[in-house]
Amino acid sequence: MPIGLERDIVDEKTYARTVERFREAGVRLPRISELAAPAATHERLGQALADVDPDAPDPWNLFRVHWHNDAERRGVAAVPEHLVLGEELTGVKAKIIVALGNRFPMIRAHKVLAAYGCLVPRLVSGRFDPTRHRAIWPSTGNYCRGGVAISRILGCRGVAVLPEGMSRERFQWLEDWVADPGDIIRTPGSESNVKEIYDACHTLAQDPDNVIFNQFNEFGNYIVHRAVTGPALESIFEAVKGSSDLKARAYVSASGSAGTLAAGDHLKERLGSRTCVVEALECPTLLYNGYGEHNIQGIGDKHIPFIHNVFASDYVTAVSDAGPDGLNLLFNTPVGRTFLSRQKGIDGALVDALGNLGLSSIANVLAAIKVAKYEGLGAGDAVLTVATDGAEMYVTERDKAAAKYFGGTFDELAAAETFGRYLGGVATDHFSELTRRDRERIFNLGYYTWVEQQGVSLEDFDARRDPAFWDGLMEMAPAWDAMIDAFNAATGQNA
Repeated sequence: MPIGLERDIVDEKTYARTVERFREAGVRLPRISELAAPAATHERLGQALADVDPDAPDPWNLFRVHWHNDAERRGVAAVPEHLVLGEELTGVKAKIIVALGNRFPMIRAHKVLAAYGCLVPRLVSGRFDPTRHRAIWPSTGNYCRGGVAISRILGCRGVAVLPEGMSRERFQWLEDWVADPGDIIRTPGSESNVKEIYDACHTLAQDPDNVIFNQFNEFGNYIVHRAVTGPALESIFEAVKGSSDLKARAYVSASGSAGTLAAGDHLKERLGSRTCVVEALECPTLLYNGYGEHNIQGIGDKHIPFIHNVFASDYVTAVSDAGPDGLNLLFNTPVGRTFLSRQKGIDGALVDALGNLGLSSIANVLAAIKVAKYEGLGAGDAVLTVATDGAEMYVTERDKAAAKYFGGTFDELAAAETFGRYLGGVATDHFSELTRRDRERIFNLGYYTWVEQQGVSLEDFDARRDPAFWDGLMEMAPAWDAMIDAFNAATGQNA
């Protein structure tokens, strides 16, 4: 059984120490099923949870690690917060439905869910010892923040490993949350430099007290998104659909670690949608076996994640980072918002809501428009996607974009140019509808990372070709829930 997929306690002594730590701290762990359907739990916890600051390092915020937080992130919404983008903004008749990730607690990004799904199974199986181990969280930004947040509120020491070129806002958050400044490890490069992150983790792994939670091959990342993010998107779609005949035609998500892509497997099964994988045109690994540097923060590149269910992917498309960079200015500056409302007639409430979209979120929206245009979708069709984080993570990136593309001044002419080029001008270039041979090519590309570099056995690598392998992983969700119940009972926190 691969590490992270345990169904039983593997080390009784470690388990006992962990139980004692949690008993002393009075921490209860939510089940994965509670995160997928949190309403009853929120009602039971009542005012005690509502009084907790959603950005505080408080264990009660574990019960907010889900998509159903309301706009204030203190209450629970029956339908997860989302946007429905119409033709006046997107240029397509199909509805673009966007789930909002900045409603999550502590980091205002959905990666805190992935971190929970990776760490907790290790805790309840006795694989991770919070009295001794350090949790190492390699990522390009949000996952390591989620890992540090979950580690801290569970009484574990978390270490962030991320490229030095990521947004200043990420580092500011980390500096406030880590136990020691040395727990922020900056690796060379920027968004595309995943290999350099792996190299740093190889060095850290020489110390047996360091436990690497590599989001790119942690099946807990896949499982928790398919179990929690998938149903959240399904409930959003059903609410938007109402009594109409709206069809869910596609789900769009940036490649990243491929965890969020797992929601597409749920939607494919439940709604019959197809799945589109998004990457940066400046680093088109899946599309062209290409490489390069880009600034769509939230998309890892130059490799195929081990937890990417490649044979369930139907399209691959690439978006240039100039689009999200420019639209970050259009959506979040006074001149840009004035242009959208006065010149394009876009409702003021929607203009304000566009601040919920960070760089990779904008890339997802642009890719969703490409899917709608490629398939010729109409008013009875919908494309679902996620806003992994909001614009608050990219304030300092706006000045960089203004200097790079507009000579330092983003005026009304620049706003019009940006809208026309990156929204009105969305085309179906750099887009591939995948054949069986295309999927084989993408899958095989992962061999060089996982077998040759990371030491995965060829048998384990090839096992992931079978759809039954991915469906079988979902047996872990109820198994983990049972282990969480037993753990809570042992700590006296099962009430």
